[in-house]
Amino acid sequence: MRLLFIRHGDPDYASDCLNEIGRNEAKALCALRSSTKMHLGTCYASPLGRAQETAAITLGRAIPGARGAAAAVNCRDILTTLDWLREFPAQVDVNDATLLQDAYYIKTESDGSFKKRIVWDMYPSYFTEHPAYSDYEAWRGTLVALNSDLLPIYDSVISSFDELLAEHGYVREGRHYRVEQESIETLTFFCHFGITCVLLSHLWSLSPFVPLQSFCMPTSSVTEVYTEERQRGIANFRATRIGDTTHLTMAGLRTERLPHSALFTEVYSDFTQRHD
Repeated sequence: MRLLFIRHGDPDYASDCLNEIGRNEAKALCALRSSTKMHLGTCYASPLGRAQETAAITLGRAIPGARGAAAAVNCRDILTTLDWLREFPAQVDVNDATLLQDAYYIKTESDGSFKKRIVWDMYPSYFTEHPAYSDYEAWRGTLVALNSDLLPIYDSVISSFDELLAEHGYVREGRHYRVEQESIETLTFFCHFGITCVLLSHLWSLSPFVPLQSFCMPTSSVTEVYTEERQRGIANFRATRIGDTTHLTMAGLRTERLPHSALFTEVYSDFTQRHD
C-alpha cells in the first residue's frame, strides 16, 4: 500500500482558501499528475477550504472562480471529505500552568489573560530539554498533555485513521500492522502539516512531538509512505520522501515560505521573517 499526504497550497487563512501563490502551487501539482501519470488512487480531504481547493485543482475539477471548499463541489464523486483530517486542533492553556509559560510565545487577551496556543507550536529549546516529549509513552504525561485537549483529540484521530487502514486490509496490533489483505493501492490525503505529522507519528510509533518539531513540509508538498512486508502478515510503513516540492521546480516556481524550517526565521537577526 502507498500513502500520499499532500499539504494544501499557500493559504489565505482568514478566508480559508488558497491565495494566488497557493493556486499556482496546486496547478503545478495538477501538471505533475497529468504529465507523469502520478497515481493518486482513492482520494480523501480535510473539510477545510484550503485543502478542498488544493484537491480540486490538483484533480483538475476545480470550479473556475470558486474559492475554498466551494471549488471542490464537482469532486464529490472522486474525493471523500473526512472531518478528522482537518488541521490538528489541540490547544494548550498556560494560564493555570505557569511552568509552561516559558514553552511558548505567549500572547495576551484584552483582559490580560494568556491566549491558548497550538500544542505543538512550542519553543524548540523547551522540547529538546524535556525528553519526555520525545518518548512514545511519556509524552502523554507531560504538562502540555495534562493542560490541553491533546490526548482525546490525538486518540480520536489515530483511531479514525486505523479504522480507515483496516478497511483497506491493514489492522493495527500493538505497534505494528497485521496484513489481512495485501494491497498495492494508493490512498491520497489532501490535508495539513500538523495532522500529517500526527498520523506519521502513529504509523511509526513515535511521540507526535518528534515529527512536529523535526519535519518541515512546505505548502503543496508531497510526503510518500509505502508498506514494507518483509515478514508474511506484518506491514511496516517507510517514507520515500517527506515534504517534496519537485512539482514546483518542474513548474519554474519556488517554495514561497523560506526557509524550510517550518515558517520561522532561519537566523534570529532576520526580523523580516516570523519569530512568534
